[in-house]
Amino acid sequence: MDPINILVWIIVGAIAGWLASLVMGTNASQGLLTDIIVGIIGGFLGGWLLDALDIGGGVTGLNIGSILTAFLGAVVLLALLRLIRGTARV
Repeated sequence: MDPINILVWIIVGAIAGWLASLVMGTNASQGLLTDIIVGIIGGFLGGWLLDALDIGGGVTGLNIGSILTAFLGAVVLLALLRLIRGTARV
């Protein structure tokens, strides 16, 4: 993996993690590093979920499809973390 790909993953992860934290209401408790980590893990999770649903998808570069895939996975990840921690609001 070359440095450009790493930079793209960081940028996509930061954008997706930040958007997911806004949607899930965790923005105040998350910093930039957490947003990046959540977004990168969300990219893997979102790609896996879309592939499992036979929709296809994945993080393929700095484009809207990659950001949406990572965002979807990041939202799912934050929801799962909220469920595990028992902080789910009904």
